[in-house]
Amino acid sequence: MQITFKQIGLIHTPFDKPDGMPIQSARSQTAGMVEVFPEYSDGLDGVESFSHLYLLYAFHRAEPVTALKVTPFLDDRQHGIFACRYPLRPNPLGISVVRLTARRENRLEFLGADMLNGTPLLDIKPYIPEFDVYEPTQIGWYGKRAHQ
Repeated sequence: MQITFKQIGLIHTPFDKPDGMPIQSARSQTAGMVEVFPEYSDGLDGVESFSHLYLLYAFHRAEPVTALKVTPFLDDRQHGIFACRYPLRPNPLGISVVRLTARRENRLEFLGADMLNGTPLLDIKPYIPEFDVYEPTQIGWYGKRAHQ
């Protein structure tokens, strides 16, 4: 089965290459801007009433996946790709939770940029703590790293 997505906008950030880019939005205070294409701007109605948003996007410069086991940035051992947030994936999809700082018509300004400049935006969803916050009981291989 072939699945096709429509690009609804562009994400603008100061990062033109992966070197020096934050590895997760929660570790970034870098400003960015989402430009939603005019034909999708009506879908932004009410988005400014949320403090945080999920941005779903395509890793447009990622190489095709060649391995299902990778060494993540925060570990020195290999793990299955689905147990990591590694950008080289069977489906090159990214997701970031960002802090919305302003809406100016079809442009959303945010903090937490961890994606490359020109990244194709696929979707925006509001972050709602009642739905999105869980108390984890296990955090896999990252558990050892988190307590160092």
